[in-house]
Amino acid sequence: MATSSNVQVPRVLHFQLIDGMQLQINVSGRSSRCNARVELQLKNCTRTWFLHWGFVYHGNLNWYIPSEHSSGAKCYKQGAMQTPFVKNGETYVVNIELRDPKIHAIEFVLKDGSHDRWLKLNHGNFRVEIPEHDASASFPSIPKDLIDRKAYLIWESRGRPQSSTEQQKQDYADAITELQHQLSKGISLNELQYGYMNASTKTKAQGGVEPSRCETPSSYHRRHDVEKWLQKCSKGQKNRTGQPSLSLTNLVEKSIGGNNVVSQQNFCVGNNEIVVSLIAIIIFSLLDESKNGDGHRHGSSKVVTGDYHILVASNVKGTAVLHWGVSKSSAGEWLADGYRKGIVKWLLDEISAREKEAERSLMHRFNIATELTERCKVEGELALIGILVWMRFMMCRHLTWNKNYNVKPREISEAQDRFTNLLQRTFLDQPNDQEIVRLEMAFVGRGGQGDVGQRIRDELLMIQRNNDCKSGMMEEWHQKLHNNSSLDDVFICEALLNYLRCGLTLDVYWKTLNAHGLTKEKLASYDRPIVSEPHFRMEAKEGLIHDLTMYLKTLKAVHSGAELESAIESCLASPFKNQDFTRADRVNAFGGLSPKLQDCLNFVKTHIGDENIGPLMEKLLESRIEIRPLLLTPHRLAKELLFLDLALASSVRTTMERGLKNFNFKYPPEIMFFISLVLENLCLSTVNNEDLIYCTKDWYRVSESYKTSDVQWALQTKAILDRLQLVLADRALNFQNKIQPSAEYLGKLLGIGKTVINTFAEELVRAGSEAVLSMIINRFDPILRKVANLGSWQVISPVAVCGFVTSVNELITVQRKVYRKPTVIIATRVTGEEEIPDGVVAVLTSDMPDVLSHVSIRARNSKICFATCFDQNNFRNLKLKEGRAVSIQLKSSNLIISDISGSNLSLSSLVSSSIPRRVTLQRKTFCGRYALSLEEFTTEMVGAKSCNIKFLRGRVPSWIWIPMSVAMPFGAFETVLSKDINKDIANKITFFRKLVHGGDVSKLQEIKGAILQMSAPLSLTTELRSKMRSARMPWLGDEGEGRWNCAWEAIRKVWASKWNERAYFSCKKAKLNHEDLRMAVLVQAVICGDYAFVIHTKNPLSGDTSEIYAEIVKGLGETLVGAYPGRAMSFIAKKNNRPIVTGYPSKQIGLYSKPSIIFHSDSNGEDLEGYAGAGLDDSVLMDKEESMVLDCSIDPMIVDKSFQISLFSKVAEAGKIIETLYGRPQDIEGVIKDGIVYVVQTIPQV
Repeated sequence: MATSSNVQVPRVLHFQLIDGMQLQINVSGRSSRCNARVELQLKNCTRTWFLHWGFVYHGNLNWYIPSEHSSGAKCYKQGAMQTPFVKNGETYVVNIELRDPKIHAIEFVLKDGSHDRWLKLNHGNFRVEIPEHDASASFPSIPKDLIDRKAYLIWESRGRPQSSTEQQKQDYADAITELQHQLSKGISLNELQYGYMNASTKTKAQGGVEPSRCETPSSYHRRHDVEKWLQKCSKGQKNRTGQPSLSLTNLVEKSIGGNNVVSQQNFCVGNNEIVVSLIAIIIFSLLDESKNGDGHRHGSSKVVTGDYHILVASNVKGTAVLHWGVSKSSAGEWLADGYRKGIVKWLLDEISAREKEAERSLMHRFNIATELTERCKVEGELALIGILVWMRFMMCRHLTWNKNYNVKPREISEAQDRFTNLLQRTFLDQPNDQEIVRLEMAFVGRGGQGDVGQRIRDELLMIQRNNDCKSGMMEEWHQKLHNNSSLDDVFICEALLNYLRCGLTLDVYWKTLNAHGLTKEKLASYDRPIVSEPHFRMEAKEGLIHDLTMYLKTLKAVHSGAELESAIESCLASPFKNQDFTRADRVNAFGGLSPKLQDCLNFVKTHIGDENIGPLMEKLLESRIEIRPLLLTPHRLAKELLFLDLALASSVRTTMERGLKNFNFKYPPEIMFFISLVLENLCLSTVNNEDLIYCTKDWYRVSESYKTSDVQWALQTKAILDRLQLVLADRALNFQNKIQPSAEYLGKLLGIGKTVINTFAEELVRAGSEAVLSMIINRFDPILRKVANLGSWQVISPVAVCGFVTSVNELITVQRKVYRKPTVIIATRVTGEEEIPDGVVAVLTSDMPDVLSHVSIRARNSKICFATCFDQNNFRNLKLKEGRAVSIQLKSSNLIISDISGSNLSLSSLVSSSIPRRVTLQRKTFCGRYALSLEEFTTEMVGAKSCNIKFLRGRVPSWIWIPMSVAMPFGAFETVLSKDINKDIANKITFFRKLVHGGDVSKLQEIKGAILQMSAPLSLTTELRSKMRSARMPWLGDEGEGRWNCAWEAIRKVWASKWNERAYFSCKKAKLNHEDLRMAVLVQAVICGDYAFVIHTKNPLSGDTSEIYAEIVKGLGETLVGAYPGRAMSFIAKKNNRPIVTGYPSKQIGLYSKPSIIFHSDSNGEDLEGYAGAGLDDSVLMDKEESMVLDCSIDPMIVDKSFQISLFSKVAEAGKIIETLYGRPQDIEGVIKDGIVYVVQTIPQV
């Protein structure tokens, strides 16, 4: 639809004035039919104002006045016009028509008629330039679909009401007008279309027909390209500090002489320079006097004492103190006495020392914070954490805000402004630290230069004068503001407003204050105390509500930088937005905000309290998505946008918490819609967010594939939620590890309460979106388990037992312990690597170890009940049974746990079931060779792993591949240790071994450390090289000595793993002689596969011999059998039927390797009948694995059903073939690469 050429389209300007007033100016240039016009509208105005104005010509600064005056206008001293604003509905208007085409602009100020006040723009005149032509004459045609989109957004911003035909037409007309306004500001049609491209566009033809409008959130949530939000921590982050000038460097070199300087470094801290020089101490210098043919002297020599001096020079004014320490390799790890890991000690000590100064006023505190933040830039994240801890202690009122010091509000706001400007620059310069900076800024107000802070005092004076409340509580508040303004004033203003709105009810006033920690005692403790209660006249109520509402915005603008309304107003009413921009600026529309962002923010302002939170949540997220690219580059509104983003992120959390009570958890599409929004919010707020990004992608996938009562869908969805729970737990632990040490150290120095210190990091986590997401997951999880037929338990080792309950956080912390009575351990954390303690009859955990992990296998072999509890309420109740006797019985796939009498319960009743029958180790002797080819493997020389590889080679069909292998036999370690080159190490090991046998198990680590110092005899190297080359395996020494050293270290680690704690205690528990354990090493080429699998050819959960159970992971199999959180993908298969998926993966990472060699432990304890010796010792990859975060949304094993069936069928068939070859159930490990099945080892299934 084209616009008519004779329609004048005004240029629109906006200005924020005092007392909440707004000035809108509509300017229209001349056209062939109309003069230029200027319309000025005052909004939120309660008194009479005059326009004091004149017009100017090009190149002339003098004001001129028109010869003809409009009605009501008066000439003021022959140099200006004064025109009263006339009430028109809820606004006051002045219209000016300019007939002279040479007029370039009008200039004006505003005069308050009743109080004789003048309002200026930054101490100068307002100025409005007149366009030479009516812009509408050159407008392009506006496409109808763009008008439809804009009309839909206008309707949406009004709350999606049921609209009449007339209202729909009005929306359409308003859409045309607004689009024309934006075109008049220089925004191109293409830019407008781009800005509205992602907005809701589901409108029908507007010939009186209403757009399609959905009132409730649907299960469909538009996918965002979340990978664009990926933000990994960069290694070796360098701060963008400017290079210092050369003047100081030159001065240093001139004073010490450049010849003696070994090295020199320059640092820039704030406006100061530091030059650090390493200077060699010279005794004397010799110059060779001999001459060559060119006649010049050549060669010189210096004799250095071996001592060096370090000179530190700086241009800091006044006294400076050098705080220093000695470091081996890292700037963060000093060797000086008193060093504490995980904190910047000097910084926290200085904060404590300067707290007396900081508590004088917030101005002092913010100035000190600015100085310290500048000074500790080189300390990185830990320094920012120290400042963060200090600011939070302050914000939570654990520190004094003001003490015996008068300070102007303007001075506080300027100090805040400097501090937050520095934080905003840090946000850009140190991307790894952005989460910490965001938290800091959330605890500090925005601040502001100029009159922003001064208005706090001036506006309260006007409120007192206008509403005749110049004494009592209001005057005490005014005096308090004279002395010191703070965030408390926001809460006082809110309390007064609530008091007024509730009919002058004092209880409401105190309830509001108390909710923010302000008591009568606190108000009375100010240097200028507030001891009176408010007592206003009823007739002043409306005026006070209006004035205090406007005043609250001023307070929030300074003190509540992250508060939503204040943050939105700060961006939408930016002083830049009425200025002329280059075309590059116009891409982002006026003020740097795109049309879409403006629409979203206006919608948020209007609907922030809506009961139906779906549309609001979407707009909050769309606003953050629009803002994100602006945050990552320098921008004129950088700080305002960062505060706005903080406020939007916080509002997502609070809105979700508010709406949670209305969620229908029995309708999955609704819950999945809201989880998508919270996930997106987390992705946008988090550094190192790769895991969250991939979870969000996977969540989109399952959201779009929802089917009612579909078991496979429920299994996939639950796996993503399980992974999210792991991600949230990792984040909480990361906060605890990084932030808590600084909180504890500084908190003790400042005398903060113990409870506050102990819960510091925990409270930070609770205040974030992670807590909301966790709540939703916990509520949704039982619904999914019911659909997936999972029940509350996964029974990994099904054994009925009785025992006394003992609760522990981590199973590994008690693996050394021997329990004297039958014990049921309730363990929050089980990695899969532990040995279950002696005397334990059951391990119940909320963790998710793989069914085929080592600890799971050992539990089944030892007849110990082992199960995962999915119901957190059940798990908490079990912990409450501490010390009581319980019975654990099996019912279908669940556990039935009941209280029993413990009087007759003892270990004697459990010996036959929980402790395996006595087995013995046959000590093996050395065969005389350090390396064996595959053909030479025998049970006397190597363990079951190696012998089984030999057995399979040539017997399995050609589509099952067996990797190339050689081995180092039993006794090789003992023989190498006995060589003269290792004599001292052998003596050391013998000494430590005696201590271990005497009960000092801490010396196991000493033995392992000693083994890693062993040297390899030349004969070992020679024999291993010969056997590997014969097997067509690459000899590591060919790639250089460094590669052989890596291989030798891996071999020693395998030998040393005989003294792993879990291996030692397992032998002791099974009454095996640890001295008889011998370690062979199976050497294989690593298959860099796509997937790794473990098969049990007899289902270990049900005991069904006709059913195969398998687990598969991406990458190397260590994430499956080792201590890596999350579950593998699992399936069962009848040996004559297609596989059925029983669980989807929740692993966060996959391990990958370049072509390498792996050294497998192969002890004589791994093939003992009735003893689960596998997994107690280590297999070591020669090269360090690369860890990669997994993106399951694109994994064909999950998303491609035909690929999945083909892959699982191959794995199941391989298991069936190998079991047939052995004639008994097998425990098989293997790899899939390019569709080929590799079997790397098999042992009898125990």
